[in-house]
Amino acid sequence: MRPSVVLWDPFVRIFHWSLAATFLFVLFVTEGGDPDHDWLGYAAVGLILMRAVWGFVAEGAARWDHFWPTPSNVAAHLRALLRGQPHRRLGHSPIGALVMIGMMLGIVGLGISGYAMEEIDYFWGDERMLQLHEWLADAVLVLAGTHVIAAVVQSVWLRENLPLSMITGRRRSD
Repeated sequence: MRPSVVLWDPFVRIFHWSLAATFLFVLFVTEGGDPDHDWLGYAAVGLILMRAVWGFVAEGAARWDHFWPTPSNVAAHLRALLRGQPHRRLGHSPIGALVMIGMMLGIVGLGISGYAMEEIDYFWGDERMLQLHEWLADAVLVLAGTHVIAAVVQSVWLRENLPLSMITGRRRSD
């Protein structure tokens, strides 16, 4: 058996699966304007706020400074991909980090736009706010799909089950 390291702590794993389930439930099961839709949307934003704080106090791969996507590390990652070289590192790749941050910002945008439509009289019935809300939902869904496809492709390329690490918390160390 290959040696492994703890990569994702329990908080990050619970956050990940809770956010995924909440987003999919809100998108595909509830109706906009229903109390369940609203409260689960607020819960998703609350999860992201907790994760944002956790990124400053956590250890290892969950820390913001461990994987923050700088222009130079994104460019290096892109160059490696274009040369056909696998990018193996513990935690998110720079492009994966961009996708993750994009999903979280999109969900925060969904929470803000949803709140605005429901609670701020100025936006009541404003078609533009509804269109923004729907566009953000579609964008997050596309990013989530990209995230899943990339995890599967990278798993095949690296010969390692990356999604399993988000269940067990462990990943191969070599």
